[in-house]
Amino acid sequence: MLTVMTWNIRTGGRDADGGTGRLDAVARVVEAHRPDLLALQELRGFDRDDHARRFASAIGMRLYPARSLFGQPVAVAVRPPLRVLTVAPLRRPFHHAAQRVTVATSAGPLTVLAAHLDPYSGTRRLVEAGWLAAAVRRAPGELALLAADLNTLAPDTDHTARVAGLPTAYQRRHLRRDGRTVETRATARLAAAGLVDLYAARNPGDPGQTVPTTAGGGPEFAGGMRLDYLHATASLARLATTVTVLRGGDTEWASDHYPLHTTLTLPLHP
Repeated sequence: MLTVMTWNIRTGGRDADGGTGRLDAVARVVEAHRPDLLALQELRGFDRDDHARRFASAIGMRLYPARSLFGQPVAVAVRPPLRVLTVAPLRRPFHHAAQRVTVATSAGPLTVLAAHLDPYSGTRRLVEAGWLAAAVRRAPGELALLAADLNTLAPDTDHTARVAGLPTAYQRRHLRRDGRTVETRATARLAAAGLVDLYAARNPGDPGQTVPTTAGGGPEFAGGMRLDYLHATASLARLATTVTVLRGGDTEWASDHYPLHTTLTLPLHP
């Protein structure tokens, strides 16, 4: 079995006073679930003060970060003894960033993309989703997984009431330019590219809200939303047995997002 987790840890896990209490809680959650592969978003400050090395040591994984041009870095962490074949950040002007890591498995190479899309513009998210879909098409073999904070609502649900309940400034993030149509084009583009939304596929009818946590988030998430996703190629989706939003304990305050976790019936070693 191979397990994967994705988590937006909110501004590098740093506390308001600059402390590391939240990041320590993130590390405890990761250690409790011990994913073989971990996608992380919002790694502000990880390139300073030996932060990345200390966090990687705390969770017992190798960290492969991708820098951001405008926003915050992302990373893929790999737990030994998984063998890394390639590491290649996507060289596109994402608002945040996207990292691509390919590891060896007995079923062939598995590519994991960690990404975080533009929080403000649906049109920008649509373009970024296209870049991600193209990266999946170029991945070696048939096994690829996009693990991301897409900042986008799913296209198969009526979100009208949810968006109407947001403060006006945050409604704009989830509406198209006409000011009425809910913005779901980024997730729809991934579906059109043949990627399977694992949570929706394994938990039909469950909204799977990933924001806000009980002690994190604010008016931008009023009413709760699903913004974090695991999208897989069809060959990989068939191997997903469970897909879960991890709630309770430290997850309630370590970030404003809950982590998303999946188990794949995939042998670890080639």
